[in-house]
Amino acid sequence: MSDLTGKRALVTGGSRGIGAAIALRLARDGADVAITYERSADKAQAVVRQIEALGRKGLAIAASSADPAAIKAAVDKAAAELGGLDILVNNAGIARGVGPVEGWTLEDIDQLLAVNVRGVILASQAAAVHLPRGGRIINIGSNLAERVPMAGITLYAMTKSALLSFTKGLAHDLGPRGVTVNLVHPGSTNTDMNPADGDGADHQRARMPIQEYGKPEEIAGMVAWLASPEGRFANGAGFTVDGGANA
Repeated sequence: MSDLTGKRALVTGGSRGIGAAIALRLARDGADVAITYERSADKAQAVVRQIEALGRKGLAIAASSADPAAIKAAVDKAAAELGGLDILVNNAGIARGVGPVEGWTLEDIDQLLAVNVRGVILASQAAAVHLPRGGRIINIGSNLAERVPMAGITLYAMTKSALLSFTKGLAHDLGPRGVTVNLVHPGSTNTDMNPADGDGADHQRARMPIQEYGKPEEIAGMVAWLASPEGRFANGAGFTVDGGANA
């Protein structure tokens, strides 16, 4: 386990799936953890109860990552309630506009950019005010940012690839302050967004040398290492956790 004793973290989109697993792993390793959620209030409160059962402080904040004011307010509230902020995990994301280019709507494009790109930028900007030396920003991307192996996922993949240059650039911006910025690329991970028994699951498994879906806890383990003192020298880097699908 990574030692995060005394650290304060915010995980966006932390009420379920990979986000919930990250929040619980950070708490298990010693951090107090705030999460944001948009609609799943019951699930968010369940995560908070699990964080508190681990002996850590937990906080759920209703905030849509598509709402610029809500993002900034959530970051500031997390820092105020937790007594500071050491770790920001930009996990919130959506998938829309799946299908051929002719079918993309302006709403699909705007929503994907608002949540998957602009939301990450604004949360990081707000967190930069609070993060001390030794602080961490960890963005959650996708292995589709580096390789788009099929038709119909172009818009989503494009938004995740934007995080590549954002992570590298922000690492230069914040590195002199002792704050690192890294990117974790999950592959096919068993969540309600992409279940292991879903329609396209067999096709995804066929691309992997390890032909099984990942677990949210396995993505959380990489995030916890990057957040820990052991991850100090990783900066501006991408870490792909996808069972070898992109190998």
